[in-house]
Amino acid sequence: MTSFAKNAFKLESRMHEEKRNLELGGHVGFDSLPDQLVSKSVAQGFCFNILCVGETGIGKSTLMNTLFNTTFENEEASHYQSEVQLRPQTYDLQESNVNLKLTTVHTVGFGDQINKEESYKPILEYIDAQFERFLEEELKIKRSLFNCHDTRIHICLYFIAPTGHSLKSLDLVTMKKLDSKVNIIPIIAKADTVSKSELDKLKIKIMSELVSNGVQIYQFPTEDEAVAEINTSMNTHLPFAVIGSVEEIKVGNKMVKARLYPWGSVQVENENHCDFVKLREMLLRVNMEDLREQTHTRHYELYRRCKLEEMGFKDTGLDSHSFSLQETYEAKRKEFLVDLQRKEDEMRQMFVNKVKETEAELKEKEKELHERFEQLKRMHQEEKKNLEEKRRELEEEMNAFNRRRVAAETLMGQALQGCSQQPFKKDKDKKK
Repeated sequence: MTSFAKNAFKLESRMHEEKRNLELGGHVGFDSLPDQLVSKSVAQGFCFNILCVGETGIGKSTLMNTLFNTTFENEEASHYQSEVQLRPQTYDLQESNVNLKLTTVHTVGFGDQINKEESYKPILEYIDAQFERFLEEELKIKRSLFNCHDTRIHICLYFIAPTGHSLKSLDLVTMKKLDSKVNIIPIIAKADTVSKSELDKLKIKIMSELVSNGVQIYQFPTEDEAVAEINTSMNTHLPFAVIGSVEEIKVGNKMVKARLYPWGSVQVENENHCDFVKLREMLLRVNMEDLREQTHTRHYELYRRCKLEEMGFKDTGLDSHSFSLQETYEAKRKEFLVDLQRKEDEMRQMFVNKVKETEAELKEKEKELHERFEQLKRMHQEEKKNLEEKRRELEEEMNAFNRRRVAAETLMGQALQGCSQQPFKKDKDKKK
């Protein structure tokens, strides 16, 4: 560190130490800053992105409809998906004078495959893709973060099926992979299928398994005195046991959202029946801004830091040299060119080796073909020789046969001549 930098650091430390509190002699006006922030935020609007992870048919869409007291357009998913697909849908909602751009992302086909080892990978890839999109916008020369639609996931509602006495291995693996990427709130879906005593035991079992496996779920913040008491209390109710329903039935003199059964009804907004009200309070009314802030300052910053370190960027410390973007770019470019040249040499050498191997194989095959040709040639010559011998034998046999035939014909001719001469002599003798 240079002497100038050391002096600047000492001066800055002294200024922090000598900070003084002054009293104003009258009203200045900067106490309206909160009002200015509220007005600007209301005019700009807010965005909130929810990721719903759970098996098909566990009630993700129904719970979203119940949370926001509306009916979203959701296609019914089947249980025969070959792979996990993420289906995002964005809606513009308005309550009073506040506009909210809500994005709900459903995991279609999650847990339906026979081999569930890689079911979490499409979810991780989607979350990283939203981080990458925001980072690309930040690194642009002409960036417009104000008008950019922020699609980073602010909260992951992980739906746990109340079918057993503990978490499934798929649930543990998926939450473990997601806890460094997104805020996770585990919820027990369809809580009306479990008795209250069993539900309490299930909650304790789930939390103990999450702790023992090192899964970090979202804890409601307790630093702010205004919400410290309620958040501390709600942290003890995790995971929330919820029920979703958009059907209204009449209970007493009012209409309430509930699920009607032959033995009675389960009211969604009755805290004695389920934790839906607690979830809605914590998610939308108390801690929505903290979820957005945690996504940006914790999860996105971790992704951004890892990405920039991969690109060769690094921070400057007290004992390190000043940071130069040009030097970093040149060093990274040089490293990239060296790596590219190395890969090119490896590919060239691989090509040469492949050509040599191919040539050797061709020569070996050529040698085999030549030996085969010579063998066939020898066989052909032997067969030709055998045929010549057989032809010569046949010709000799034919010549011998012809000689025998000529001899036989000659004998027959002589015999016939002798026979014709004997009657002639007899007639001659008679005349005499």
